Amino acid sequence: MASSDIRSEWGLRPVINASGTMTSLGASIVVPEAVEAMRAILTEFVEMGDLQRRASRTIAKACGAEAGFVTASCSAGITLAVAGAMTGADLAAIERLPDTSRLPRDEVVVQAGHLVNYGAPVEQAVRISGAKVVSVGQATSAEAYHLAGAITERTAAALYVVSHHVVEYGQIPLEEFAEVAHAKGVPVIVDGASEYDLTGFLARGADVALYSSHKFLGGPTGGIVAGAKDLVKAAYLQNLGIGRGMKVGKESIAGAIAALEAWGKRDHAAVRAREKRALDLWLSTLEGRAGVDPRIVPDPTNNPLDRLKVTVDPEAAHITAWDLADAMARGEPPVIVRDHEVEHHYFYLDPCNLHEGEETIVARRLDEELTRAARSNTVIATPLLARRKAKMAAMSRWPD
Repeated sequence: MASSDIRSEWGLRPVINASGTMTSLGASIVVPEAVEAMRAILTEFVEMGDLQRRASRTIAKACGAEAGFVTASCSAGITLAVAGAMTGADLAAIERLPDTSRLPRDEVVVQAGHLVNYGAPVEQAVRISGAKVVSVGQATSAEAYHLAGAITERTAAALYVVSHHVVEYGQIPLEEFAEVAHAKGVPVIVDGASEYDLTGFLARGADVALYSSHKFLGGPTGGIVAGAKDLVKAAYLQNLGIGRGMKVGKESIAGAIAALEAWGKRDHAAVRAREKRALDLWLSTLEGRAGVDPRIVPDPTNNPLDRLKVTVDPEAAHITAWDLADAMARGEPPVIVRDHEVEHHYFYLDPCNLHEGEETIVARRLDEELTRAARSNTVIATPLLARRKAKMAAMSRWPD
């Protein structure tokens, strides 16, 4: 890596991200427009309310919303939007949270298949506000009648999660979910943290849509809250209460504004073409390899992108999918793949966060590790339980 790489200067591993827009890896490459906006405002003073008003106009235009603001993260957006649905603009109620004992509504309905972990539990993001989670249906089966039956006079909001983590079948479609909730007078909040579609959720019935500004948008770490003016305002006012700990700096607001404006001008077709070249290179690198089945697959939440799904037969390849993923991560340079389903004998390669030329390094590392495994006299197969325990042990050792 270049000597000017700050990671090397600070003793950090110069990893290559073939996993995607993952918070654990720093989310995304921040676009030049956002970097410049952040640099320009960092040394200046600004009235934060006015800066958020400017952000609101940009968010409203980009998302087809009435209003919007920037907060610390999309997870913070869930907490603040839920809190706003409970308190409205009542400042006394806002200061009392997370005590909801004097509020008429303090329940949030969520499909059981949407109560997932995205680095932390979705349920916890709701409970931080003081709200109670009411699970709808079963993990693999939710119907309109389940939702209607879960809504009571205490229901403050209905939360809908769009993510590759959620159960991919047997869930209530957003349009039907919103129809049932609205018939009961309940607003719908959509967590669309990692989604390209900035307008579709509100158009399909959501009252509030939440996005990460630091994922596909290529902005700094932050969350975007967009939607109906009264609900957005109620969520924004939580900054006088529980939102204080989720506050966002001037640089993150400015960076989010610039990233949103750049998004509207981005040559998305050119981005897709560059990603397709990386996928084709990886596909050609792996095709014909004993025990390896590479296939280009679409994104599960219909984002306009593809990934390479790499399925590994350990007996033929002499290595398990998880040991191959771990070997890629240990090597030089380290390549981090998308391995959240690796126990099913596959992982993904995602090209969306590569710097120029890194696709060839990924291809070389794949070749190196598979060639090394093929020469092994035994199958490289770490027990999955041992791998899980090692990951937890490493986490527990932090900061050592």
